[in-house]
Amino acid sequence: MTDTDTRKVAFGLLLLAVSTMLIFGPGTLSLAVPIVALAAGTLGLAAGALLVGTSEGGRPV
Repeated sequence: MTDTDTRKVAFGLLLLAVSTMLIFGPGTLSLAVPIVALAAGTLGLAAGALLVGTSEGGRPV
């Protein structure tokens, strides 16, 4: 069994949640979405997925 880094998983999930709110939140409230918020949300989704994917020891693929 491999050890899972719970800090990476927790921070990755938090980053995924905040990024999802940045992308989809303004649309559900019918607000204009600035392109900077969409770009930050997209980068946050990528970083969060990377953190969760590499939280276990060994190769991530």
